[in-house]
Order: sequence, then structure tokens, then C-alpha cells
Amino acid sequence: MSLKSLYVVAVFGLFMIAATLFAWGQPLICTCGQVKLWVGSVFDGGNSQHIADWYTLSHILHGVLIALIGRVFFPQFGFKPLFATAIATGVGWEVIEHTDFVLDAFRATTINAGYHGDSVLNAVADYIWMMGGFFAAYHLRKRVVIALVAALELSAAFVARDSLALSTLMLIYPLDAVEDWQQEINPNRLASA
Repeated sequence: MSLKSLYVVAVFGLFMIAATLFAWGQPLICTCGQVKLWVGSVFDGGNSQHIADWYTLSHILHGVLIALIGRVFFPQFGFKPLFATAIATGVGWEVIEHTDFVLDAFRATTINAGYHGDSVLNAVADYIWMMGGFFAAYHLRKRVVIALVAALELSAAFVARDSLALSTLMLIYPLDAVEDWQQEINPNRLASA
């Protein structure tokens, strides 16, 4: 497949995500009626509904890891196969994330007890952020990319108390100690205490 064709497929991916989520009943934008650039708390009702939030870092990291792993372990593949992988996993995740199975798993085992899925805007933005992470990581020096991975994970983990690694851990092997630590900053928990 030519590089131009891959770019067309990547753009088509935006429409696939949007059409699928809309068909499944996800709102186009936040049901609050606003569009915000940033939502700063994972406990905010607008989380996963606007353009960016703390989980945006996980989506950026998704793209970064595809490029980094590809460059380190599969350098013979080159750009096009890695780009195709980014497209397939980016679109795939945004769709799979909104299946009842995955939504139920997130609600049951992560700090997102009330999670109902992303708005269409947020899911499309997550895909674009992931692509940005992929392109940046493909073109930056590997040491810079590794530092970027650490910065994204550590800032999300310590400021928002959730990150790609923490979400994955809590989905696979939930730990009460981790959940207690995450919930310490939950304003809803503090208000009801």
C-alpha cells in the first residue's frame, strides 16, 4: 500500500470511529452542551467528553509505544507497516473500548465507576492524539521518546492518579491499595464522607 493510501485510510479511520460510536448511541459532544479543550480531573463529569483530558496522555502513549517498539524491535519494517499498525490499533481501540464488555470492565475495576464511554468528539480526538504521538515518536531520537514515555506516565500517575499502566493493572489485577490511593483525590468521595 502506498503512503498516500495509508494517509487516506488514516483519515477514513476518523469517520469510522465517529460513525460507529454515533450509531451505538454515544453523544456527539458532551451532554453538558459545551466543548472544552481540557478537563483537568478524571473525576469530572466532562472527563472523556471533550477534546483532551488526563486520558489523552494514554492515547498519545499508545502511538508513542507503537513507534518506539517498532523502531527498537522491528527496524526492518520501516514507517509504512508501523503507520498501518497505528491506524488499525487506533481505530480498533476506539471501537472496542465502547463495547459493553470493555465498558463494564472499566466500570467494575478502575476508578471510572460511572464511565459511560467517550463522546464522539473525544474518541476522534483520542485517535488524533494517538497519531500525533506516533508521528512524534517515529521522528524523535529514541532517548527522547523513552523520556517522553516516562514523562507521560509519571505525570498522569501522580497528578491524575491514573495512567496507561495503572488502568491496565487495575483491569488485569485490581489492587485495593491502588484504588484507595487513586480515590484519595476524588472530590465526590470527599463530599460524601
